[in-house]
Amino acid sequence: MHSQRSVAPVPEKCAARFFMMRCIVEAFLISTGIVALAEMGDKTQLLSLLLAARFRKPWPIVLGILVATVANHALAGAVGSWVTTLLGPTALRWVLGLSFIAMAVWMLIPDKLDDEGGDEAPRMGVFMTTVVAFFLAEMGDKTQIATVMLAAQYQAWAWVVAGTTLGMLLANAPVVWLGDAITRRVPIRLVHLVSAVIFAVLGALALLGWG
Repeated sequence: MHSQRSVAPVPEKCAARFFMMRCIVEAFLISTGIVALAEMGDKTQLLSLLLAARFRKPWPIVLGILVATVANHALAGAVGSWVTTLLGPTALRWVLGLSFIAMAVWMLIPDKLDDEGGDEAPRMGVFMTTVVAFFLAEMGDKTQIATVMLAAQYQAWAWVVAGTTLGMLLANAPVVWLGDAITRRVPIRLVHLVSAVIFAVLGALALLGWG
């Protein structure tokens, strides 16, 4: 007798790969969209506008935003993934569901940014000033908390962080280049309302065990 290695049927393999790809794409697109919407009118977007107006050097500012966001959201995503190892499926479902609903309420509260600086040139340079300021401003911010929850929800750390980072750039890069002209044209209140609805739907789906 010779041993035969069991091989999963091709349709099952394809179905598994399709499901994995669907989850990855969903995690990336949802993370991108929801963070881009949540960032509109957020204090870090106001910070982007402030930095652009003060230093008038868009490229180092945008690169600083990119570096700060990757570092901050990678940490947030790691926390979200770590949370899934501590909580059972039922507890995680309730924590995520209630957290998403709390985020929906938080989205309806406008942000303000205190400007205590002057117009003097930064000692660390525009790039490093942006990295430090943006990283600190993002700590405990709506988009950072959203990254934690999305990473816990989808358990696809890299794709969630990639999506939230892209969402932050989509919201902040145009502000750096175009200034407050773009924020005047966008109905921030409506954007926040749409974001709140999305967070509420995600919370309801999590509580119902869907997705």
